[in-house]
Amino acid sequence: MAPALEDGEFDNDDYYSLLNVRREASQEELKGSYRRLCMLYHPDKHRDPELKRQAEQLFNLVHQAYEVLSDPQSRAIYDIYGKRGLDVEGWEVVERKRSPVEIREEFERLQREREERRLQQRTNPKGMISVGVDATDLFDRYEEDYEDVPGGGFPHVEINKMHISQSIEAPLTTSDTAVLSGSLSTHNGNGGGNINVALRRVTSAKGWGEVEFGAGDTHGPLLGMKIFRNLTARCFVTAQCGLHFSSRGVRPGCTTMLARHLDKNTMGYLQWRWGTQSSMNTSIVRDTKTSHFTLAMQLGIPHSFMMMSYQYKFQDDDQTKVKGSIKAGFFGTVVEYGAERKISRHSVLGATVSVGVPQGVSLKIKDLEKHRESSASDIARKRQEAESAVLLMQESVRRIIETEESKMGLIILNAWYGKFVTDNSQKHERAKVIDVTVPLQCLVKDSKLILTEATKSGLPGFYDPCVGEEKSLKLLYQFRGVMHQVLSPEGEALRIPKQCRWPYQCVCSTT
Repeated sequence: MAPALEDGEFDNDDYYSLLNVRREASQEELKGSYRRLCMLYHPDKHRDPELKRQAEQLFNLVHQAYEVLSDPQSRAIYDIYGKRGLDVEGWEVVERKRSPVEIREEFERLQREREERRLQQRTNPKGMISVGVDATDLFDRYEEDYEDVPGGGFPHVEINKMHISQSIEAPLTTSDTAVLSGSLSTHNGNGGGNINVALRRVTSAKGWGEVEFGAGDTHGPLLGMKIFRNLTARCFVTAQCGLHFSSRGVRPGCTTMLARHLDKNTMGYLQWRWGTQSSMNTSIVRDTKTSHFTLAMQLGIPHSFMMMSYQYKFQDDDQTKVKGSIKAGFFGTVVEYGAERKISRHSVLGATVSVGVPQGVSLKIKDLEKHRESSASDIARKRQEAESAVLLMQESVRRIIETEESKMGLIILNAWYGKFVTDNSQKHERAKVIDVTVPLQCLVKDSKLILTEATKSGLPGFYDPCVGEEKSLKLLYQFRGVMHQVLSPEGEALRIPKQCRWPYQCVCSTT
């Protein structure tokens, strides 16, 4: 059984692809596709509560797509601005742009701007500036004989540390990425910096590996390796090993972390670290829409401690957050409190006051440049949606196959969607494609399969397995007792049965 989805998890930004109609589809074409999908996903066809809930989500999404595309004014806004345009601002824009020609011109202009922004974001820049201010003297001014000290009338507050870091990413292929990062830091007059280069490869949908090279005057040359692997749908593990080279010799180190989803919003972590500062750390992190809570404990050399922190998130446009934490261990006790606020589209400003025994009081000011989130979580979500949609199609597909077999009609034997490589490694080829046999058979009607030129990844039961790459749809089907094979590039309409270029028995067979 496919994994259960949370409420509202189904999402599809391409209504045309969802309904499998052309962008120029008539009202009759929209209505015919809408009725067919409603019959397929009607909740009353399922008795199992989980299947019924998932069917309701897809049914509502199909209904929403039809409502938008069947109304000329809503459709015009959607064609220009997508789903986000269907609000008050979008309606006002259409009132100003009454001519269809003007609407199309505006849409093309926005498309060009969107592509330019995507090109600028490919480097995925991340940066952070952190400043530490020593304010201990503010709390010592009332000590005895303080006024007799030269300059004692004014508390001495100074910046005692600063840290600046920056990194950029350069996609080499769809599975390989180069990351360049660097940092500069100073503390009580002593400073240093380092620069790192990492090569990351996504080995499969479940994991990736990374090799890192670094140099600097803080720790010396560095050679490291890191791997990530999903063990189950709720559990993953990371392992990192490195060698630091310095004048005092080679210092090896290794870190392993095991993580598990305890519930929808809670993660549990268990970490082991071996090296010059060996330790074992366990923590529980709960993150919701309005709060973030962490409870952690560490046993190690030279530091052992317990820590608890809480952050409250205000639901405003500036994404304001207030936070507090307490940390106690062999080094003493530290209490921190602070806040952060979004000051621009890509920047967040934060300040934290730290009160410690025996460390004193300090103020940290942080300017963080936000970066794009990895698309891996989005791909996983889309894959989960597709698996649930396929599960809902099983009964309908069984009936369709029985009907087609009775009249020697169209049977989809196998179908794959994604990036097909040119080498002879079948295993490597399948790692970049997904099986879409069931979703395509579900679209067969009267011994015909018709797909529009819209992106196929938006069809129910589909998702994009290789974002950014050219994709194709490969089908092996049987019609009138004869097997055929078709390869259809992304963005092209498809209609079968048709006369294939090669029969199934030729060398281009997929089996």
